[in-house]
Amino acid sequence: MADKESLSGLTEEEAQEFHKYFIQGFVGFTVVAIIAHFLAWQWRPWLPGPRGYAQSMIDGATVVAQTLIG
Repeated sequence: MADKESLSGLTEEEAQEFHKYFIQGFVGFTVVAIIAHFLAWQWRPWLPGPRGYAQSMIDGATVVAQTLIG
């Protein structure tokens, strides 16, 4: 009986090895993306507070100014 050819042309072992590295890369990318989104959220939240973005920026500037002055 003839060996079945896969659509990709890879053997079963090659396909499993490719899958292993693909999953590792995907998980690594996802972890980096989650960390980047967390840091972006800490820097500038996507949802404004009850007083809006402008007020929160003024509050942030006030905290920085008070820290530098006093």
